[in-house]
Amino acid sequence: MLVLGETGVGKDVMGRMLHNLSNRKDKIFLKVDCGGISESLIESELFGYQPGAFTGASSKGKAGYFEIADGGTIFLDEIGELPLTMQTRLLRVLQDGEIVRIGSSIPRKIDARVIAATNRDLARCVEEGTFRRDLYYRLNVASVRIPPLRERPDDIAPLAQHFLRMYCSKYHKVLAFMDITLDLLRTHPWPGNVRELQNMVHTLAITLPGPLIAPADLPFHMGAKENIASVYPDIFTTERPLKDITADMERDFLTKAVEVHGSIQKVAKMFNVSRTTIFRKLRQPAVGAE
Repeated sequence: MLVLGETGVGKDVMGRMLHNLSNRKDKIFLKVDCGGISESLIESELFGYQPGAFTGASSKGKAGYFEIADGGTIFLDEIGELPLTMQTRLLRVLQDGEIVRIGSSIPRKIDARVIAATNRDLARCVEEGTFRRDLYYRLNVASVRIPPLRERPDDIAPLAQHFLRMYCSKYHKVLAFMDITLDLLRTHPWPGNVRELQNMVHTLAITLPGPLIAPADLPFHMGAKENIASVYPDIFTTERPLKDITADMERDFLTKAVEVHGSIQKVAKMFNVSRTTIFRKLRQPAVGAE
């Protein structure tokens, strides 16, 4: 199986989900970064070696990743980085269900489900001669493409809130995004995709005291004036009294604060105002509302 998508979209998450939905869910899920292993070591790492197979080899030999994943799933991340010689060896594993350790001539049967992932255009790599055509067809029997985050903006707010809950639980904090902040996140192109979003939320959870995350708390390029104007095009152009704009923002702020803390009494104590004041500001209609 082949999982396609840009860097950071969550290809490994998809691979683990597929494993957990399979009848191998109680067995090992082994992730292997094909681009992170040097070319001189990748054969021994994938297929293992016999005792004394080469200088520096363990006297006990070593099982490779495919043997370790026997019965479970092996996730080959960045399969497009695999050298051509190793692509030939991988094809044999897929076709025959067996591996041969370095220094041995005896095949070993293995039963590992292979899920491969890449951010490369493998069809183009085939035409350029950097990826074996037969291996590509073998892997591409079933494929899943994960769209980049910029193509699914409706997923941005739920993902940001999910990561925020996760890190708030980890660091014992109470934080929530203001609605305008979530709107700004939807307009960002996210070149690093879900990984970039998660890392940004992680930083916010560590550095902010809370309780609300405002546009000014975002990285400079996200909270810039022109980005706010793209979300609320009238805010800098429509002639309105400052007190009306402030009242609308204050009401939105207090509404979110009550959602976060669960009661008006807690919010009143936190901001040192009376419950009556908060009730009045919350019930005040938006300026210009019918």
